[in-house]
Amino acid sequence: MTQARRSLSEVLTKRELNRALLARQMLLEREKIAPLAAIETLVAMQAQVPRPPFMGLWTRLKDFEREDLLRLLREKKAIRATTFRGTIHLMSTKDFLAIRPLLSEMLERGASTIVAKRMGGADVAAIYKEGRAFFGATPMPFDEFRKHLEGKFPKLDVRAMAYTVRMGVPLVMLPSEAVWGFPANADFGLAEKWLAAKFPANCMSLETLVLRYLAAFGPATPGDAQVWSGLRGLRDVFEKLRPKLVTFRDERNRELFDLPDAPRPKEDTPAPIRFLPEYDNALLAHDDRTRIVADEHRKGVFLTNLQVVGTFLVDGFVAGTWKTQRKKKSATLTLKPFVPIVKKHAAALEAEGEALLRFLEPDASTREVRVERS
Repeated sequence: MTQARRSLSEVLTKRELNRALLARQMLLEREKIAPLAAIETLVAMQAQVPRPPFMGLWTRLKDFEREDLLRLLREKKAIRATTFRGTIHLMSTKDFLAIRPLLSEMLERGASTIVAKRMGGADVAAIYKEGRAFFGATPMPFDEFRKHLEGKFPKLDVRAMAYTVRMGVPLVMLPSEAVWGFPANADFGLAEKWLAAKFPANCMSLETLVLRYLAAFGPATPGDAQVWSGLRGLRDVFEKLRPKLVTFRDERNRELFDLPDAPRPKEDTPAPIRFLPEYDNALLAHDDRTRIVADEHRKGVFLTNLQVVGTFLVDGFVAGTWKTQRKKKSATLTLKPFVPIVKKHAAALEAEGEALLRFLEPDASTREVRVERS
């Protein structure tokens, strides 16, 4: 990469940004790599509910089986915990231990905001201490912790205290024998105790985290990285890294940063039909999400109750949403297109939908893919 190219800031079209994202997200073709390596390539997979990361790996990897991720969770090589943006993510244990300390200030700031709004001058340190003691003694669901808090701090807002602990105290969710690894009311345990590992004295640097982000989601702006991580002030980090990076412009004339050797396929690179799970970070990792979701379709994907629904991609862009329904031994996948599905994509969409339904509902005796007509 020449210096002239580094300073040229050529314009990348929306389709070129789309293909770059798909390539790094393993959505141009299913990759033959180990699931743990895939999780680390993606840095983290949002996991507000248990099932999406399983499907997110299935849609990206060749021959992925549910048991592959269950094994990683039970062997403590991967964990589910509150991290980026104050939301629950799936990460490798190695990355969690290296990255979680970087996020502490952001998470504690989110907790203190709730305390200030709902509990005035409550002693946050005392609440943290109570959380560490409770979850360090015996892993328990948060329902049990809230009951404990009611007895300990009867005059304070129980839910606000519990939220404060979930944000400020490093906890992990413990896997079980549930179908997707975790019951709805999963146990939480103190991270260092359950993992039998300490957070390192020198955690991952912000510079390394930004480079990891760009490898998974670039080209991108500092604002994009902040939206993905929940961290503030990353522009200075990007400026520090500028000599190591290349820059481009998007069609809005925003400066984009990227790794010199990262894949940036041509805009006419074929993109296969792909299904994405709820909350997939491919949809959430940028301030400007038009590289994968058109503005006119946002309301159908990002709902007012903070839910992010399952989607399917046609020619690389979100073309509709999907949901499954199970009745006894019958499973149905219902697709709701945002745009007309042309004939050349219809057969591939049905075939991929049938494969998804087999993965999600392996014990169903009958399966059907339906398309809602607008």
